[in-house]
Amino acid sequence: MSDARVDQLGFYTLGGHVESPRTMLDELAEAEAMGLGQAFISERLNVKEACALSGAAGAVTSRIGITTAATNINTRHPSITAAFGSTMHRLTGGRFTLGVGRGLRPQIDAMGLKQTTTVQLEEFAHVMRRLWQGEKILDYDGPLGKFPALSLDPTFDERIPLATTAFGDKTLAMAGRAYDMVVLHTFFSDETVVRSVQAVRDAAEQAGRDPRSVKVWSCYATVSDEIDEQTFLKKTVGRIATYLQVYGDLLVSTNRWDPARLKEFRESAVVQGLPGWADAVGDSETFAELAEVIPSEWLDCAATGSAERCADLVRHQFDLGVDGVILHGATPSELRSTVTAFRNARVSA
Repeated sequence: MSDARVDQLGFYTLGGHVESPRTMLDELAEAEAMGLGQAFISERLNVKEACALSGAAGAVTSRIGITTAATNINTRHPSITAAFGSTMHRLTGGRFTLGVGRGLRPQIDAMGLKQTTTVQLEEFAHVMRRLWQGEKILDYDGPLGKFPALSLDPTFDERIPLATTAFGDKTLAMAGRAYDMVVLHTFFSDETVVRSVQAVRDAAEQAGRDPRSVKVWSCYATVSDEIDEQTFLKKTVGRIATYLQVYGDLLVSTNRWDPARLKEFRESAVVQGLPGWADAVGDSETFAELAEVIPSEWLDCAATGSAERCADLVRHQFDLGVDGVILHGATPSELRSTVTAFRNARVSA
């Protein structure tokens, strides 16, 4: 099995709905003490604005990497986003990675913004690197829009990693050409993870890059049986049910699952009766009913069970070719026993 290290593991801070962003401070302290290598920050327009969280995370940590996964490329002016990246880069002594993605379609529509294209994501990476190299871009008229002048500081010569979240084949190939880190989606089958890694590596090589220079992170739901049943079901059944509600067609097509099973899921009485997203409104009874209409092999795309079993399944992700694994859906406290088992298995090996 792969000789993976604890510093190749990461977690999402402030997962799901939170009341206070200060919770992140304790999570980061515990994650650093455990030796985790990356803290990922997602963005919600409530108390989880990415720039504010990133600054706080950089200030209270000294070793762990900090990655936004993800913020959007069209909710801030390119120069502002670039300045966010360069500020974080120097604040953290080079521990920051600027991660971007497309955002949720309904939210982007509601904000009156256009949906982000793959061409724009690739162009964004090129523009960020030009600005971080001190270039002044005059009369820009391209995929990102029209700007009289884009610039930061002419003395800059910054090497700041860029990450993107990726789902489909075209985005994976673009990421291999233009980005330094790729974060895969949760509930990918083993075959999909292998295929995704290869797509990134092939595209990087075709673009004249070292294919190993692009780091691919699996986002792997990791939920041990040490938590209560209600929370366990919410983080597994409730989470994948929500993904199937939001972008089920994409998840099913990416995994090459049977679309007829998705149709059955959507038409089931329990899904039809949901007043909102499953992981936000479901209770134990609802989750049990949802589990009946979600194929077991779909639910199996996660690490569940004892801490030892979770650790073994996490280690298997590295055997599929990824460079890092985000232990998704759990706090550092909830991950402690799994991380200990992961470390102990490496020592004994």
